[in-house]
Amino acid sequence: MNKAQLKFAWCLLLISMLSACSNRYHIKHDKAPLRAPTVLEMQDAVLTNEVKSVAAGRPYTVLGKQYTPMSDERGYTEQGVASWYGRKFHGYHTSNGEIFNMFDMTAAHKTLPLPSFVRVTNLDNGKSAIVRVNDRGPFHDDRLIDLSYAAAYKLGYHVNGTANVKVEAITLERQAPRLTYIQVAAGSQLDKIQEIANSLKQKMALDNVITLENGLYKLRLGPMQGDQHAQSVLNNLRKGEFNQAFLLYSEQQL
Repeated sequence: MNKAQLKFAWCLLLISMLSACSNRYHIKHDKAPLRAPTVLEMQDAVLTNEVKSVAAGRPYTVLGKQYTPMSDERGYTEQGVASWYGRKFHGYHTSNGEIFNMFDMTAAHKTLPLPSFVRVTNLDNGKSAIVRVNDRGPFHDDRLIDLSYAAAYKLGYHVNGTANVKVEAITLERQAPRLTYIQVAAGSQLDKIQEIANSLKQKMALDNVITLENGLYKLRLGPMQGDQHAQSVLNNLRKGEFNQAFLLYSEQQL
């Protein structure tokens, strides 16, 4: 191979590598797997008392729209359209930091706490399944929940792609109360965060904690064991200079 051919080959390789890096997923459009899920794979998810993800409970923005995850799924029920996701996302991380497996009984929801468990019932045929919510989505205004391919197969809408469903949260008794915090500020300079903390402590009879996460010092007020009180404090904070403050939930003291 001469120099011109070698240079051309390297250019092709570089273009191929850049193209691969520019695409997050290995295929452009989602597809069904090459086999049907087994009976064992379609068994209902087993309910467990899991610690909720603090990171996945923060407000977030997708496609210009902001979503605020709910603090507690108890009593949640809603009807809407379910879709499914499969091969395109198989093997990639979920919003909960886990690896998505299209043959697991899991689901994606915009605002349910992660993880949580719901019973999904296909209103067109009466079939139902219990799934574990560990991801965010679907980010379409006309869709309520995204099920794994295995769950959609069990509900009988894997061919049609969507179905009208009823979603009902299933909860277990908690071993410990959920703690509520308010994140007020974050920054790289500890002295400034401490100054804000001292000022707020004088104005409000609330404890606060400063944590270091990914190079940022984060100031949180709390813990508070009452959503109503926390919401009232948050509203007051947002009227002033802390208009970006938001609620955080944890089952462990920060």
